Amino acid sequence: MTERGPLDDVRARVMQQAQGAMALNLAFIGVANRLFDALASAASVAEIAARTGLDAGYLLRWCEAAYAFGYLDAEAERYVVTDLGRAFTSTAPASLIPFAVGSVLGAHMAERAAGLMKTGERPGESVLAERATILPWFGPMLEASFGAMFEREILPGVAAYRELDARGGVAVDLGCGNGWYLRALARNFPHVRGIGLDGFEENIRQAGERAAAEGLGERLSFRAGDIYGYSVGEPVDLVAMNRALHHVWDQKEKVMHILHDALRPGGSVVIWEPSWPASLEALREPRRRGMAYQNLSEHVQGNHFLRPDEIESALREVGFVTRTQVFAEGTEAVVTGLKRE
Repeated sequence: MTERGPLDDVRARVMQQAQGAMALNLAFIGVANRLFDALASAASVAEIAARTGLDAGYLLRWCEAAYAFGYLDAEAERYVVTDLGRAFTSTAPASLIPFAVGSVLGAHMAERAAGLMKTGERPGESVLAERATILPWFGPMLEASFGAMFEREILPGVAAYRELDARGGVAVDLGCGNGWYLRALARNFPHVRGIGLDGFEENIRQAGERAAAEGLGERLSFRAGDIYGYSVGEPVDLVAMNRALHHVWDQKEKVMHILHDALRPGGSVVIWEPSWPASLEALREPRRRGMAYQNLSEHVQGNHFLRPDEIESALREVGFVTRTQVFAEGTEAVVTGLKRE
């Protein structure tokens, strides 16, 4: 018998990683078609098709694969979601939706990067909308990834939010996605009003619907727009950019002046960005590996992640008084710029 060697161990490890990717891709199909919610009670493939309007042939093969990976249990040709499958529902505590959506989005970006390496082309944010099944889940992915941390760590830790509430001020969220940031702000600070701007109509639709469902529709509004066409009508008390500044960093001087002019004296800009490390070695830390991979995706979009000191320097150039706070074991940075009175 041939002895097991080091290469066999490497192969086994890679096969395990490959199965993990398969599992997340399979979960994405369930998430995108809301199958985990539809299977809250046991059902046959024909019953699932009737509930969802989906093709029975595809459903059969998905159910078989979902059973193989432990997302479903089966008895007498009827399937029901397991605890693991329920973790991929939108209402699950600490929902696993971001991992499923991120897996398919990451594969899409990897395929685009593989081809674009030959030309050097960087097509921009339009690549996010190239897959119709991904875009509707981009906002929910961000909310499930960062919403809890925002309310648990960042909201109580950043003084600008309390000051905004004290003055009953208006906050503008540039690149608001599905509105999760402003909804969290409004839930925690009852005197805050908010305006969200985004370039994707799908995000604006979701944001308005979710704010109304939470009873926040009178305090929050959402509309099409971006920082270059910024127009709110009057100075505001806080401007937020959440994981968005790196998308416009190539025009940072112009952007900084727009942010400064948008604020009342005493108002604040609050920039939340992944904290790109100063040393290459830090990228091997488990919490930063995903950041390194995502930065390749950002390159496809014409962007790159930033160090906090770069952001501070750009804010100070236009007269802001700055402060940086780090969260999530140093992987997330919030840079606040105060406009002098």
